[in-house]
Amino acid sequence: MRLPRPPRAHLRVATTVLTALAALSTAALATAAAPAGAADGAKGVSYRGYHVRVPSSWPVIDLAAHPDTCVRFDRHAVYLGHATDAGQATCPAGLVGRTEALVIEPLDAAGRKSVDGSTRIAPKGAARAAAPRTGGAPSGRIRQAVPAAGVLVTASVGADDAAAQTILDSADLDADAEAVTLSAAPAGRAEAISASAVAAQPGTYTGLGFDPCAAPSNAQMSAWSASPFRAIGVYISGISAACDQPNLTAPWIQTQTSAGWHIIPIHVGLQAPCNSFSHKVSSTLSTAASQGHSEAQEAVAAAAALGLPQGSVLYDDMEAYDQTNTACSNAVMTFLSAWTEELHTSGYLSGVYTSATSMADLAGEYTTGTYKMPDHIWFARWNGKADNDATPYVPDEYWADHQRIHQLSGDTDETWGGVTINIDRDYLDVGVGPFAGSCTASLDFSAYGSISAGSSGGLVSAAQCLLTRQGYFTGTVDGAFGSGTTSAVRSFQSAKSLPVTGTVDSHTWTALLSAGTRPTLQSGSTGTDVKRLQRALIAARGQTLTIDGDFGPATTTAVKAYQTAQGLTSDGIVGNLSWSALQAGK
Repeated sequence: MRLPRPPRAHLRVATTVLTALAALSTAALATAAAPAGAADGAKGVSYRGYHVRVPSSWPVIDLAAHPDTCVRFDRHAVYLGHATDAGQATCPAGLVGRTEALVIEPLDAAGRKSVDGSTRIAPKGAARAAAPRTGGAPSGRIRQAVPAAGVLVTASVGADDAAAQTILDSADLDADAEAVTLSAAPAGRAEAISASAVAAQPGTYTGLGFDPCAAPSNAQMSAWSASPFRAIGVYISGISAACDQPNLTAPWIQTQTSAGWHIIPIHVGLQAPCNSFSHKVSSTLSTAASQGHSEAQEAVAAAAALGLPQGSVLYDDMEAYDQTNTACSNAVMTFLSAWTEELHTSGYLSGVYTSATSMADLAGEYTTGTYKMPDHIWFARWNGKADNDATPYVPDEYWADHQRIHQLSGDTDETWGGVTINIDRDYLDVGVGPFAGSCTASLDFSAYGSISAGSSGGLVSAAQCLLTRQGYFTGTVDGAFGSGTTSAVRSFQSAKSLPVTGTVDSHTWTALLSAGTRPTLQSGSTGTDVKRLQRALIAARGQTLTIDGDFGPATTTAVKAYQTAQGLTSDGIVGNLSWSALQAGK
């Protein structure tokens, strides 16, 4: 990861690629170019009888001969053999982004550990596999086992999977191929462990941490017990993850947490639309919201497979972007709001990593109620100071309850216990929730009556929860309408230009229940945004609706009635104008 300032990503990646490519000696390029490849710009590469055609410009690196090589997916290359712990330790910590690359490794005991339910299995005697066996593959890669040659092939994916698939489809076998037997149901990387074996991460910790590009081995982590660090960031998922992760498994997580390490789970997925990465958030806000939900679901699945339980903070790595670009900023904020909403639905807490300057976007929306705020922030500010100060970009009172990580320096080699790893340094001040947005009170009621000081029950809990999610209430969600709740209601009403009464009436309910992003919804739409709309309509006009997340005929009728009452076009389509009216408490 990592950009403490906007230009860093592009400068660092470009410099690193040039330096790394220059360092590859002629001996490292184990290419086997076929004469016929000259005409179509391709060359043949053979490994253990598996033959595939790749662009002639790609270097081919024999990892057995050059074990100190970083297997990375942000540049074109073919890697032959297993990635080594020493090699992955050299990966620049700040790598982000993915393009087409290929890893061909033996299908031995080490290779079989990477075979899971998403791995394609080539039929007997064949070099190609057609489709995943079960479920979808993690974004950004296609992995297939070829028992006929005893190899495991992993293709990373760039802007789309067509280029990578074309390379895989060129494969065949030659006379050197020796078949191996592959179990029909290998255990795979996602080896399950007891959900109670690992506590919510990163847990409660104040002190130094580090984040490398690839998870070190158990032996390397043991050596680093001599370091001042007790927390480590690991990339658990995401289409923009640039490094191979041969060590990251559920047992690895359990081993490290048992040894006292705190895990910072990172998802590095879609990036801002105004950046140059291959995989981007859409500038269409409804699509950006959908992407945020999908990315969070991917991160949750990866966390669960690694044994990281609910209550853990999952951090989205959103590299620095130009927040003065309004369209880009709106897309990022919409995406991150949906990311947070989906994580909360799944029982996880939301974290966001970005540069300190880009973090100002989130801080600017902290009390507006337009977007759902993350529970934790992680900001890159390379000033070398082990503190949690993000001013002037983030006020001290925001995310102030042990909810911060400061990336204070990076892209440096550090050696502890005789083991050298390229890292970014971090200072953590984190604790367990609940934090903003993490409450789980029921929000679904057939009517939303007025409540005020002295009220109690489920409606009060719902109001407290909604105020918590918008950053106005920091007390306990206990269903008791006390002075703290009254103060939070009054602050919310003032921010929304509503009468400041301290009473949650129909207007305040409508504004609270509708707060969030503004996706276009219409007949046929489904999901959590439709539920949010249905609740707000009930509060606004006392309409009878089932809160089921299904935009059917009853919801269409209710929307049209609301639009007519507000002097809007009564078309049953909920766009920006309809959301604006609801969020203003009308």
